[in-house]
Amino acid sequence: CEAGVDGVLVVTPYYNKATPEGLVTHYSTIAAAVHIPVILYNVPSRTGLDIPVNVYQCLSQIPNIAGVKEASTDIGKVLRIRADCPEDFVVWSGNDHLTVPILSLGGKGVISVIANLFPEQMNLLTYAALDGDFATAAALQCSMLPTAVA
Repeated sequence: CEAGVDGVLVVTPYYNKATPEGLVTHYSTIAAAVHIPVILYNVPSRTGLDIPVNVYQCLSQIPNIAGVKEASTDIGKVLRIRADCPEDFVVWSGNDHLTVPILSLGGKGVISVIANLFPEQMNLLTYAALDGDFATAAALQCSMLPTAVA
């Protein structure tokens, strides 16, 4: 991209509580307007709306929609996303305190807030979990827990 942007993180419209069809229109219109990866951002605590998995299924068919920063607290939803969407539809943890569980269920990383305070620890945590060393990842997660859920 001319502006130096590698991708965009796009939040669900807030205030108007879009229907599933409205969410598909919102995200697909943005994806059609850009030629870079689009990451959906599901943050129901901030928007008042949780993106349903069937919306992910539809949007995962759009080539430049890369996946979702999943910031709901529904761990079971991560399983449904992995089961119902293509393998290349990536799930990133959007809640620092749920990073290890999400990575253990097939998530591919984290788009983190706490990494601004603890970049080295979050980096080590993420790579440990991606390498299958969940004991190390969990210990790191627990060491940051008081800050991550504050």
